[in-house]
Amino acid sequence: MSTTPAVPAATPAPAGRAAALTATASVPTSAMDRPQPVVLENERVRLEPLGPQHVEGLRAVVADGEIWRIPYAPHVPAPDQVAERVAAQCASDEAGSTVSWAVLERDGGRVVGHTTFLNISLRDRRLELGTTYMAGSTHGTGLNAATKLALLTHAFEELGCLGVEFRVHHLNITSRRAVERLGAQQDGILRAHRIMPDGTIRHTVVYSILADEWTGVKASLEHRLRR
Repeated sequence: MSTTPAVPAATPAPAGRAAALTATASVPTSAMDRPQPVVLENERVRLEPLGPQHVEGLRAVVADGEIWRIPYAPHVPAPDQVAERVAAQCASDEAGSTVSWAVLERDGGRVVGHTTFLNISLRDRRLELGTTYMAGSTHGTGLNAATKLALLTHAFEELGCLGVEFRVHHLNITSRRAVERLGAQQDGILRAHRIMPDGTIRHTVVYSILADEWTGVKASLEHRLRR
């Protein structure tokens, strides 16, 4: 029988965050355009719209470091589940519910990861960036930061998003710290939000970056990638 873990206390929004929220109160009321499956690139990575041609590469990704065994990350498929997950994700993309990419190294073209725009709200100019996983050998190399830079630049500068959200299992401390290093602020915790495949309860920690914060977040990411 599963037990409900203790929920960490929510972090109050800093003063600058409150100012940003106030600043976004008067914004255009028009809906943003629906995100499209386009190629995104920068100096480190190339993001290609997800397709069946990426299945073999993603099998190698999840096997690299056996990242599919990482606790609290059920969105990472086992190698024998990759084809099924890619097909399901492509169907969701075709329905307009999500936009998914395979992440490739710019030099050499090796597939190194997967990521998605989901929970897209055109009316609110907001979306979630999630279901991201990267090959174990890329951890700590800056490829994840480069991927987020490409995605966030597209979201804020081309789509005109007002906010980009991240949702993380409360016990997935590694992912929470990675999101915090991006410059995302914690909005709150959805308690007892999901029942996981193993029957345990997930509390979901919600983070976001607002359009008003993007300039500073972008500068920080670019600085990290220059080091």
